[in-house]
Amino acid sequence: MQLLDAQARIAELETHVFQLNQKATAAVDRWAEYEAELSKLRARLSSSPEPATMTTQSPTRSSFFQAGATRISALMYSRRSQPASPPASNKPLPPVTPPPTDSSSPSRTPGRREEDLLEALNKEQMLRRAAEGRLNATNKEVEELSVTLFEQANEMVATERRARAALEQRISELEKRDVEKKQRLDKLELAMNRIEKVKTLLLEGYDAAALSLASEKIE
Repeated sequence: MQLLDAQARIAELETHVFQLNQKATAAVDRWAEYEAELSKLRARLSSSPEPATMTTQSPTRSSFFQAGATRISALMYSRRSQPASPPASNKPLPPVTPPPTDSSSPSRTPGRREEDLLEALNKEQMLRRAAEGRLNATNKEVEELSVTLFEQANEMVATERRARAALEQRISELEKRDVEKKQRLDKLELAMNRIEKVKTLLLEGYDAAALSLASEKIE
């Protein structure tokens, strides 16, 4: 019963080891992907951080300058078309407001993604260490169970051999006794046959001399 339980436990642990190996392989693959993506993002950030900022600011500046030029030309054209009319008022021109810009700069997106990837990479490393720890513990348990199972198997084989040797010795003794009993039975049958023959002769009326002679003939 202990041998069967140990074999079942070893099979269960081998299945667990196989699953842990698959998880560790998947974690290593994801780790390699994260490292490759991190290297790409770092190369991107180190090669062109400033042009991206300049290109994002240039549309805002050009639109601001274009709006101001359009407003000035419109005012000059209105003054030329009405030379005799007095000025309507000395109100100041309304300030030109630039179009709203997005507060979140696109240059921060790769950095944020790099942080996310680093966090995911650290998490994968922790999971990998935990999986390796469980794998080592499982391998150690499998080795201990294998040693125990091997010792139990050797003990069972030795016990079986001792029992078989004792049984063979007992069978040999019984066979020897059987041969001795058979020899005794044969002798007893011969003696019984002699007695029966002597009884027959006595019943038929033979005298002592004849009986002694008959007994010699019988022998």
